[in-house]
Amino acid sequence: MTSQAYLSELFSLDGRVAVVTGGSSGIGRAIAGALARAGAGVVLVARTKEQLEETVGELTADGCRAGWVAADLGTRDGVRAAAEEAAGVFGEPNILVNSAGINLRPPMGELGEDVWDTTMAVNLQAPFLLGQRFGPGMAERGFGRIIHITSQQAHRAFVQSGAYGVSKGALESLARSQAEAWSPYGVTVNTLVPGFVMTPLNRRLSSDPEKVAALAARTMTGRNGLAKDFEGAAVFLASRASAYVTGQSIFVDGGFSVH
Repeated sequence: MTSQAYLSELFSLDGRVAVVTGGSSGIGRAIAGALARAGAGVVLVARTKEQLEETVGELTADGCRAGWVAADLGTRDGVRAAAEEAAGVFGEPNILVNSAGINLRPPMGELGEDVWDTTMAVNLQAPFLLGQRFGPGMAERGFGRIIHITSQQAHRAFVQSGAYGVSKGALESLARSQAEAWSPYGVTVNTLVPGFVMTPLNRRLSSDPEKVAALAARTMTGRNGLAKDFEGAAVFLASRASAYVTGQSIFVDGGFSVH
């Protein structure tokens, strides 16, 4: 067996179908591109039609199979409608990546119920509902991969974690519950935990050069993260190679969490 054939057997996503929320920007966009280039048919789900069209256009120009669904994941009806539409593009998915999120961080004393409810709806409720829609089918077919994007705030409180940190901590607990339920049937469920990544979601901090430098100094690699740093980890977790990895939180943070 050639090295190319061996690697393809381990990591190829040919014939797989992936749904990636938040797939038109930041980490979600990088992961969607990686899964598509590894062979999966990828459906991007996000709010902004223009960004979705641009991202899908780039992927199809590279010879990838890609489609998109514009949706509001902040309501239950919106999530359910998005799930059905996404499943109609290339068929029922084998891979679900929950990357969509909002990052509202008022001081705890100013945290109102509106911010709490909005944060939980997008960051926690939507991944739960999408898992309920697609997870049982993955288990019935004997193969599935669910990947959640969480945060350092799931493990430690800093920079006004507030409702955001709570939602990400709960999302990691959700991953473990999903893994317990479906891993006996070939469905692995894991989370990728970013450090500080230069994406639109972190615009508030990334616009401050001093804070950006201080955060880079906390890593072992001497730099902050980029969206492309998640490509390899996502392909690994989506592929056959990760069949015995489930219920885990995998840090992609340049050593930020242990420095």
